[in-house]
Amino acid sequence: MSNCCEGKKVLIFACSGAADTGALSDNVARKLASDGKGNMYCMAAVGANIPDKLAPVKTATEIVTIDGCSTFCAKKILENAGFKPKSYNLEEYGFKKGKTKISNATIDEAAKKLQL
Repeated sequence: MSNCCEGKKVLIFACSGAADTGALSDNVARKLASDGKGNMYCMAAVGANIPDKLAPVKTATEIVTIDGCSTFCAKKILENAGFKPKSYNLEEYGFKKGKTKISNATIDEAAKKLQL
């Protein structure tokens, strides 16, 4: 994993849930990472409390979570592991669970709205 964002080490976590907005959160995180806004990181490893996988999170300059709905699973997993993420909920940006079509245009729109 390389540092990005002008010396900042930004880690991006997506809820990646089963709903359409969970899939959107995953795709948005991947787009933001490919656009150089940060590095996507494995939330499952954080949830599993794997020490060598937690080390990079502890040294991150910024931790970002992207949740697809107001349940905030990604945010809660990071908080339960002792981190304080900057949190985004796609529903707050107009993407409705069960009513959001996943397309390149939708992914681009959501990524722009987050302004990461």
